[in-house]
Amino acid sequence: MDPTTVPSSASHPPLRAGSVPYLNVAPLVHGLEGRLALLPPSQLAVALRRGEIDAGLLSVTEALFGEDYDILDGPCVASHGEVYSVILTCRRPLDEVREVRCHDASLTSVNLLRVLLAERGLHPRFETLADVAEAGAHDFVLLIGDPAIRFRQAHPDRLVLDLGLAWRELTGLPFVYAVWVLRREAETSALRRELCAAADRGVRDLENVIRTTPGFDETFRRHYLTSCVSHDLGANEKQGIARFVALLRRHAGRPVFDPRYVRP
Repeated sequence: MDPTTVPSSASHPPLRAGSVPYLNVAPLVHGLEGRLALLPPSQLAVALRRGEIDAGLLSVTEALFGEDYDILDGPCVASHGEVYSVILTCRRPLDEVREVRCHDASLTSVNLLRVLLAERGLHPRFETLADVAEAGAHDFVLLIGDPAIRFRQAHPDRLVLDLGLAWRELTGLPFVYAVWVLRREAETSALRRELCAAADRGVRDLENVIRTTPGFDETFRRHYLTSCVSHDLGANEKQGIARFVALLRRHAGRPVFDPRYVRP
């Protein structure tokens, strides 16, 4: 998928919303193909901050660090253990980490890793990795989404810290990576209904999503979308967010706001 908005028909105009172009969100945008801006996480966050879109399917931390954002109650990308696609690749023992390279990582993945390492007494620098092709040349690299999946498939023997599993071991709770983050000042009632309808449709039609979503093979897509990630923002997921808020306040060094959930 190209990081652009695909032209829409007159009967289905573009939405003032954007998503990351990753496999993990496929069930949440089912039927909205061609109507969303598709952008990498960092660019999507900028588009939301500038008001170029009113809703972004992106890092939950965007809503926690921004006092003018709401979270759409219902759809999300979460894991209840190993997530497979949010990883720290390691060429050295973890306790030797001094610097982490991040390739276009979302705000949530960077801060989740910061929290997980800080809870172990580790406080590395976080630097940019310009090209994911260089990931294998660095001691510690944070990768997310499809690039993380491809790296793991290409380097099955490389030591990785799976951040979903590490969070579960630390807290016993699920972790929420992405939600629909909404600009509070925008009128989004109709948009919220459409986004929730798409998520409901994708969950009901998950087998079709698995068969038709491009990228990787169908066996992997089925395993990933049924065993690694989940898409319902329930009570346990909200407890996970609340615990993340508490740990961010301990380690992030900046204001962290309580999430405000809004219904469709």
